[in-house]
Amino acid sequence: MSELQPPRQHGRKSYVFVLVTVAIDMIGFGLIMPVTPSLIAELTGLSLDQAAPWGGYLAALYAVLNFLAGPTLGNLSDRYGRRPVLLVAMAALGANFLLMGLATSIALLFVGRVLSGIAGATMSTASAYIADVTEPERRAQAFGGIGAAFGIGFVLGPVLGGVLGELHVRAPFFVAAGLSLVNVLYGAFVLPESLPPERRRPFVLARANPLGAFRHFSKLPQVSLLIVTMVLFQFCQMLFLVIWAFFTELRFGWDARAVGVSLGLVGVSAAVVQGVLIGPVLRRLGPTQTALVAMAFGVVTLLAYAFITESWMVYVLIFLSAPMGMAPAAINSITSSRVDANAQGELQGAVASANAFGTMLSPLVMTQTFAYFSRPEAPVRFFGAPFVVAALVMAIAVVPFVVGVRRSRA
Repeated sequence: MSELQPPRQHGRKSYVFVLVTVAIDMIGFGLIMPVTPSLIAELTGLSLDQAAPWGGYLAALYAVLNFLAGPTLGNLSDRYGRRPVLLVAMAALGANFLLMGLATSIALLFVGRVLSGIAGATMSTASAYIADVTEPERRAQAFGGIGAAFGIGFVLGPVLGGVLGELHVRAPFFVAAGLSLVNVLYGAFVLPESLPPERRRPFVLARANPLGAFRHFSKLPQVSLLIVTMVLFQFCQMLFLVIWAFFTELRFGWDARAVGVSLGLVGVSAAVVQGVLIGPVLRRLGPTQTALVAMAFGVVTLLAYAFITESWMVYVLIFLSAPMGMAPAAINSITSSRVDANAQGELQGAVASANAFGTMLSPLVMTQTFAYFSRPEAPVRFFGAPFVVAALVMAIAVVPFVVGVRRSRA
């Protein structure tokens, strides 16, 4: 873990807090993943295959709000600092989980998604915080720390969610709310500000929206192409969040516990790759080659998921697909090194908004694809169809990445 520490003057506690924040956010999201399909089915009275599109609509709504709010919150963090944005975002996330746990109708689930979408700057502001406290040459490893925290949260969340879900379908939502709110209190006492007043810049409304942020970064074509790559990668990565529970329950007959355990293993493999292996890989290959290797793993393993026939194969592929997770940290390190220090919040807000665009499209495309090909009356009943779509998009993502890197070297 020492490789991932920030400079000493910023303090270990603040850096660890950011990683804990990301981990707890993912624990919260992971907690509810195994039971969300059942809750949707309960509130709508639909079967699991019919409920899948509703899961897509909820995820897409989150992404729309995240898309709209990301640059605004990123710019606010450039003006007022990272600390207040992180704390408010975490509080709103806790309120979202509480509301979803108390929901008596599908409409209240959508209200909860609105709250969490607006507060979705946690990841982007955390990335800006890391950029504040690390030198450019160390950022890929530091962003790998965020990836490791993401993975640890993904280990604990789904496993706990699967266990709690067997007690009651709503129990994971209340536990997730409690974790988020406890983290707010912890941050209020521990987290210092990473952006000193002399490095802040005025809040500019014209740049505090997706179009304004993209227009600004379009002047740096190498940055804009790398952001496009991240959008396409996020489109593919979202597949596991929106389809996994539906796919494994219908394809292999898994229950909430089995879904939770499998997602926990996804988190274990991600934490190992991004917390342990990414440093040596980056030193040997560099960010560009690391990203390319990661995306190659993504294409191959996504296609493999599509055609597996036995449930044990899932566990093999979970570990084989883990290197795919190195791509975001490598790409983010390249991108962040191409903008000024006082614009890191804006950059990460634009990245978050761009990722939200991929997050918005992916649930709609993937759940509709899954629902169509999983119907008994489908022309070809093929549960793996969304994975084929994701593999094709991942292959396409290589093109803007290569062009963007070449332009940055010109």
